[in-house]
Amino acid sequence: MSDTPPDRLSVNPKSPYFDQALLQRGIGIRFKGVERRDVEEYCVSENWIRVQVGKTMDRKGNPLTIKLSGPVEAWFESPAVGEGEGEAEA
Repeated sequence: MSDTPPDRLSVNPKSPYFDQALLQRGIGIRFKGVERRDVEEYCVSENWIRVQVGKTMDRKGNPLTIKLSGPVEAWFESPAVGEGEGEAEA
């Protein structure tokens, strides 16, 4: 099994691209060559990220976000459960 993150992932629980198990592993995002920690949602194949605009909220109380376009790289920050143990023994 390959250890690559999904093409698209969101931190918003209301999004269809939300996955708590993957987020708990930790996802690293590099956008235009700079590692970012403020990404709300990303899509590698479409080359965009969505980030929050300050502390501004929309009328429903959700953070206001903007979409930035550019090259996106994603990786897991920790191995999957059980995968790290097998590599250490080999």
